Amino acid sequence: MKKTQELLTQITQLTSNIETNYPELYSFLLEEPITIPSTQHPEINLTVLQDYLQTLKEELHHHIKTHKAK
Repeated sequence: MKKTQELLTQITQLTSNIETNYPELYSFLLEEPITIPSTQHPEINLTVLQDYLQTLKEELHHHIKTHKAK
């Protein structure tokens, strides 16, 4: 299982890539420098981070697939 820091690094790198190379997609990710959680003490664990990373990858893959075909 990946460590928290490794996952955070991957998420940061992928988000940066999306922001730089796919700004039209980035605007839909709702990435904000300051995030206000909907719960007072949200639990962030390895599973949540892995799921988020996977979601980012899927969003990017889908975006590339659907926008390169045009």
